[in-house]
Amino acid sequence: MELYITLGIIIIGIFLFVKEYFTIDTTSLLIMALFIVTGILSPEEGFSGFIHPATITLGCMFVISSAIFKSGIIDGLSHRIIQLAKIHYSVALLVFCLVTSLLSAFINDSAVVAVMIPMAMLVCKETGINPSKLLIPISFAACLGGACTLVGTGTNILVSSYAAKSGLENFGMFDLTKAAVFLAGIGFAYIYFVAPYLLPRRTGNYKEQTLVQEAEKYTTEIILSEESTDINKKISETKLTTQFKGHVLAIIRGSRNIRYISPDMLLLADDILKVHISPDDLISLKDTKGYTVKGDKFVGNMANTEEPGSGEIKDMSNEKKMYEVLIPVGSELAGKSVQELNFRDVYQASVLALRHRNETVYQNLNEIKIKEGDMLLIFASEKELARLTSQRLVYIFSNYEKKTVDYRKAIPALLIAVGVVTSAALNLTTLLMSAMIGCLLLVTTAILKPNEAYEAINWRVIFMIAGVLSMGFALEKTGGSKLISGYIFETMGGRDPRITLSLIFLITFLSTNILSGKATAALMTPIVISLAGALQVSERPFLVAVMFACAFTFMTPLANPTNTMVYAPGNYRFNDYLKVGTPLNIIIWLAATFIIPLFFPF
Repeated sequence: MELYITLGIIIIGIFLFVKEYFTIDTTSLLIMALFIVTGILSPEEGFSGFIHPATITLGCMFVISSAIFKSGIIDGLSHRIIQLAKIHYSVALLVFCLVTSLLSAFINDSAVVAVMIPMAMLVCKETGINPSKLLIPISFAACLGGACTLVGTGTNILVSSYAAKSGLENFGMFDLTKAAVFLAGIGFAYIYFVAPYLLPRRTGNYKEQTLVQEAEKYTTEIILSEESTDINKKISETKLTTQFKGHVLAIIRGSRNIRYISPDMLLLADDILKVHISPDDLISLKDTKGYTVKGDKFVGNMANTEEPGSGEIKDMSNEKKMYEVLIPVGSELAGKSVQELNFRDVYQASVLALRHRNETVYQNLNEIKIKEGDMLLIFASEKELARLTSQRLVYIFSNYEKKTVDYRKAIPALLIAVGVVTSAALNLTTLLMSAMIGCLLLVTTAILKPNEAYEAINWRVIFMIAGVLSMGFALEKTGGSKLISGYIFETMGGRDPRITLSLIFLITFLSTNILSGKATAALMTPIVISLAGALQVSERPFLVAVMFACAFTFMTPLANPTNTMVYAPGNYRFNDYLKVGTPLNIIIWLAATFIIPLFFPF
């Protein structure tokens, strides 16, 4: 009976993952709660995912990655990367893919891609290269590089930790490297020689497609005369807002330049309003008594402007500009509308436009739900933008500027990161222990403040892993993993183990397009351990197959976070991923069938 309940809960979980009624971490915790409430797992067993080595290790790696990025080490390389990439498209493709894969082998791949996107877009802007020709390869390169080390992906850490806790041999830091490099080499050859012919050729170029530039024609200055019926009304109650869908960005009132706008603020006669409004509504507004259109005027950069009559330039950090930002996977803004977030009041910033996939929306934004991978055009000051980015709610997409390298923090941070990797690679201590010591050193040496260390951890990922681990625990406890592996053994038992390994790889990478990679790994790991026992062969090739299959996912924009991140900036469509990613997934699958056993014999 317990087995059927377990399988039923897992099926419910898969359904919720696919339908996305809740965020992935909420669904994971719901699954964990169901196992506890039904008695399949005791509370201690259910919550054990929070103290699992995989969960703690991944949390520590988030902190170490954050320290490296905050120190400016990556930005210190940006000038050289951009200069090389400007030479030619083939050079840009090679440079961005190599750098991305090398960094992703040791640092969180989503963070690496978040840094690479604005660099790539700057190169596209200055050379005319279409972003659609560059961004999918960057995402794929992050996947290929992440598989090369134990710390390259969260699924590698999860599978290795689960296996170790089951009494199996630990994976070393570079145990995966040889096999992964062979497969990555095949992947890079495909990206460099085949993908450019399959990647879409969108009309126009980056110079014509930026969200800021598209928004220019939507921004104008309007003078409110004494005849207007909107005088002495709250902005939220005016015709400008309710009838013409105008969005007030700033008000020039006499000698004052008001940039912090509240919906309850009253409009006065002779106010000059800087307004974001659609061309159609602007035409209607021009015919309305009491409004005079001063002239369409781009306010994308309002820095360095003087306060009228003051003769002084205000602090640039308080001046508002237009910024294109990206909603990363795991952002708390995802799944909510601008109205639900009360965005303007909470973050002191305005959302002017939203690009979801290949659709750009400028009107009725309040009701549209923001999704992971969306691009937003926001009107904010540097301080407000810094607040949004520090909480990992958004990544800056436009206005890329090289940061100054703080060598006092950069060198110690790099040495600590190298020490973590080296001590684990030489088996001086476990990865968990070395990562934990590394985090403590980063905080005690003031490279990171304690609150920065807490903010560096993607808690949604941590809660998600803790939740999905309960599925593996329940399968193992109720005998579900043995039942499934027994069925596979009966079907494939008399065949070459490579065929069974190939089937495991295929099932796993197809599942990652439905579930998350970590949820798939949590389900497949206990199954392949039981399967190896039934086949009386080593578990390691099957565990490696699960790791690689979860890492090498290219077929859809939802297969991994980096694919989602480049969707909107590259102006891609769903079919673009199928067209470019499916052949690569098939090639990697077939190659892995033969390469994995060479380095991890049965």
